[in-house]
Amino acid sequence: MDLELAGKHVLITGGSRGIGLACARAFLQEGARVSLVARNAGTLARAALGLADAHADAERRIATFAADLTDAQATLTLAERIEQAHGPVDVLVNSAGAARRTPPDELDAAKWHAAMEAKYFTYVHIMDPLVKRMAARGAGAIVNVVGAGGKVASPTHLAGGAANAALMLASSGLANAYAARGVRVNVVNPGPVATGRLHEGAKAEAQLLGISADEALARANRQQPLGRVAEPREIADAVLFLASARASYITGAVIAMDGAKFPSVV
Repeated sequence: MDLELAGKHVLITGGSRGIGLACARAFLQEGARVSLVARNAGTLARAALGLADAHADAERRIATFAADLTDAQATLTLAERIEQAHGPVDVLVNSAGAARRTPPDELDAAKWHAAMEAKYFTYVHIMDPLVKRMAARGAGAIVNVVGAGGKVASPTHLAGGAANAALMLASSGLANAYAARGVRVNVVNPGPVATGRLHEGAKAEAQLLGISADEALARANRQQPLGRVAEPREIADAVLFLASARASYITGAVIAMDGAKFPSVV
């Protein structure tokens, strides 16, 4: 199946590791150009080197930008700089920002604010300028990797889950607002994925339950109906499809990728 992604310019936030990095690999395999954004310049450079090893024309197709997306003005400047240097962004994939998992007794107002800054506003700050630029051109696709915690409350992920829920609503609203102008906006909601964040979550879960982190990880796998947590590439495959021409009539969708752990019709 030709996804018609060859030559497209794809901007991926959180592109230096985990799901974002898996998305970068997959888009490159489809012939796209990728601009990767992450806060840590060192991690970003290592990710780019790893991607370059697999692609002879990496210098032409991979660009990196170290930036803090919690700063609205800096993010606006970043969007302008990326498009000036590498052309209009055809696809935006948001996979940056991770609200820290916190046992409920340790939550306070500052941690609730931090969760919104880390997850919700990092996405909004880059979506806002780019969705308008896409609309002005009459075409574009945005895929937000959010998380199952926005639909199912978890004691160790209340603040982050609230940010996820807000982001789902914002994404659906933008999909409706910009559909007539050629821009599609969709959400992928992963459950547990085999990334560094899974280990962080396991530590919080272990603290809450009084068990070891290893046991918490083992539980995470046993609790999945498929018998295991997802791999980053599996999430990336869904992202690619939603970003592609094959999903031309899908917008405003919120796709659950939790392995049917939370069976639901809404």
